[in-house]
Amino acid sequence: MAAAAATAATKGNGGGGARAGAGEAGGARKKKGPGPLATAYLVIYNVVMTAGWLVIAVGLVRAYLAKGSYHSLYYSIEKPLKFFQTGALLEILHCAVGIVPSSVVLTSFQVMSRVFLIWAVTHSVKEVQSEDSVLLYVIAWTMTEIIRYSFYTFSLLNHLPYLIKWARYTLFIVLYPMGVSGELLTIYAALPFVRQAGLYSISLPNKYNFSFDYYAFLILIMISYIPIFPQLYFHMIHQRRKVLSHTEEHKKFD
Repeated sequence: MAAAAATAATKGNGGGGARAGAGEAGGARKKKGPGPLATAYLVIYNVVMTAGWLVIAVGLVRAYLAKGSYHSLYYSIEKPLKFFQTGALLEILHCAVGIVPSSVVLTSFQVMSRVFLIWAVTHSVKEVQSEDSVLLYVIAWTMTEIIRYSFYTFSLLNHLPYLIKWARYTLFIVLYPMGVSGELLTIYAALPFVRQAGLYSISLPNKYNFSFDYYAFLILIMISYIPIFPQLYFHMIHQRRKVLSHTEEHKKFD
């Protein structure tokens, strides 16, 4: 999930080797881009996803203005959040069929990690849905995805505003740690409830002679952030310097 939070800036996105989502057409690698039909589909996909995350952003603002408090805003955007984040599973298919030049394995890991947090943690452990940590990662994801999908859309149309490019390769400096913090705090908040209920755990004896401790699994996920987060974050910093300095050189040349 640390990798997923990186969706703010590199891969052509999302986090350093981070997932090259729905519209990365090959960029600086000089690879042949998708054909006309694939490009049209990717433009539509990215426009829909941009609009979807904008709906989530507007929903958060409206709920805050109505309630006068930021607590428990998750409930106001729960359905669109689940729908559009789960819709990112299509990005795995995009890589698998070759219309997006990215690693299927890496994209799968990054997309599934977010889907896991939404469904296997936040949805499954109702008690954490009112935690402020959920709002923390939701806001980080929302801002990241609006920028990311806008970036892909304009890139596919060969008309990328510098402001969007700058935002994609700059705002992750705050959004990535913010998202990771929200994710970790949400998992941590879920632990006692998971342990008490034995959620998704399988104990012996059983006919399959197999056991699984979901509580321990979540702790292992949290520990995995320790080596992953710094590597991705500093990779993204490196990518930012490379991409934006390249842009500045072009501006000077022009």
